[in-house]
Amino acid sequence: MFKKLFFILFSFAAQAAAEPHVVHSDRGGSLAARLEEISRIKAAGEPVEIRGRVCFSTCTMFLGVPGTCVSPKTIFGFHGPSRGGRRLSRKNFDYFSRVMASYYPGRLADWFLKSGRFRIHGVYKIQGSELIRQGLAKACR
Repeated sequence: MFKKLFFILFSFAAQAAAEPHVVHSDRGGSLAARLEEISRIKAAGEPVEIRGRVCFSTCTMFLGVPGTCVSPKTIFGFHGPSRGGRRLSRKNFDYFSRVMASYYPGRLADWFLKSGRFRIHGVYKIQGSELIRQGLAKACR
């Protein structure tokens, strides 16, 4: 019993002391790779700080990691899933859109599924200060 309690307390202390995962300018990339990265960050209890000039595509999924903060100056770029800019089948498009949306705060996920995902070329740009103003993200100190 003592070992179990010690392990639990040690785990909480380790999470509280976790160094932040700082995101510098990030234009996105593979959805599978980002899912693995986010899973690792969550498991380690690392807070996320988005501080770069841009956070596009799969980078925006960090917004759903608990405790994430953003720079008001960061420009977030949203677009729907594709395979290197080529459209996916309707079934895959819907599936991967929902995977991405599941990493966004509620109203942002709703917007993404209704509008944001339908842009395949280019991105919808939203300033970090706007996400903060709308209560969709908190500002980094």
